[in-house]
Amino acid sequence: MQALGELDLPGGRLITYITVRSGLAFVLGMLIAIFIGRKIIQRLQLMQVGEIVRNLGLEGQMAKKGTPTMGGVIILISTLVPCLLVANLSNVYMLLLLFATLWLGMIGFIDDYKKLQKHNKDGIKGKYKIIGQVGIALIVAAVMYLNPNMGIVENKEILSPDTNRVEEVVYEDELVKTPQTTIPFVKNNNFNYSWLTEWMGKYAETGGWIAFFLVTVFLVTATSNGANLTDGLDGLACGLSAINGTALAIMAYLGSNIIYSSYLNIMYIPGSEEMVVYMAALVGALVGFLWYNAAPAQVFMGDTGSLMLGGIIAIFAILTRKELLLPILCGIFYIEDLSVMVQVAYFKRTGGKRIFKMTPLHHHFQMAGNSGIQALIQRPLQPIPESKIVTRFCIIGIILAVITFVTLKIR
Repeated sequence: MQALGELDLPGGRLITYITVRSGLAFVLGMLIAIFIGRKIIQRLQLMQVGEIVRNLGLEGQMAKKGTPTMGGVIILISTLVPCLLVANLSNVYMLLLLFATLWLGMIGFIDDYKKLQKHNKDGIKGKYKIIGQVGIALIVAAVMYLNPNMGIVENKEILSPDTNRVEEVVYEDELVKTPQTTIPFVKNNNFNYSWLTEWMGKYAETGGWIAFFLVTVFLVTATSNGANLTDGLDGLACGLSAINGTALAIMAYLGSNIIYSSYLNIMYIPGSEEMVVYMAALVGALVGFLWYNAAPAQVFMGDTGSLMLGGIIAIFAILTRKELLLPILCGIFYIEDLSVMVQVAYFKRTGGKRIFKMTPLHHHFQMAGNSGIQALIQRPLQPIPESKIVTRFCIIGIILAVITFVTLKIR
């Protein structure tokens, strides 16, 4: 479709604008998800690809039994097709995102397939999931390190001699390869991982890249698993991912435009504007998927969708040098992670006692307090309806997204 911009047609050049192509990607992603979603759901029903549910005593839980799963295929198709149609496929950021989408989607698909094949909740072993997540994280970090087109243009502040306030933000003339990122809540919000390894002397830069690799592995793994754990209520993981994706798309657009980058005093990343098109397609796909995934869900995304969503959100943030903002933006994903880790550790240490009534955390709110489960935290005493939990978590997700943006202007 970009070839239209080269033709002498009225409005033909519009297709060259990132905003127009992003809008097209969003609409296409949403429409494809809505129109092919019904066909895929019907096909999954014919194949008897239904959710396997264990009775944990949660309200409305058993009604989900038999609901088609592996609906993440809808999200994958509805994201990839718009990108293939309207994106610049020579852009390294776009190619890396498409590759990561297929990689993570395949891990989730195999996991879902194994669960259905065995007719239980045991898919592929956890260590193999981790290996897959670590693998794509290392590939992303390695490409960022090796590719000469994936760098930043450093921003520098010119201070007024009278007031010592920032008078102007200027940028260097060339692209630089550096393990530099954005850090919240500090005056100079550019952080170089090499600062952590200054003790290595002339090898400090190499040490900084090693630190960057380790952070990339941790964040991709944690965010992917966090989204996977959050996918337990109708529309929850889908809604939160759409919120996070929208916030990251805006950040990518700001960071790829030298005017907005200068105003916000953030690093300028040439070429990263193409990622906005990708994220617009993904958010459109999520909105279309939510058409069927909203309570009561007609289809679940399964690991095919949730593992991919969390991993892609982390990779997108890493590519835009905003990965250290993820603990704020994706706070709910990480809290879900921590709730399980803390619960398991406490359970083992105390010989069977619990902190929460049930984990991941969203299930804690579904259970009545003092119902025979010995947990340190019994409130709320009355179970909260599933739709209300989802709505409240999404409201918190929006608040966290706003706070993430606020950190860019806190100086």
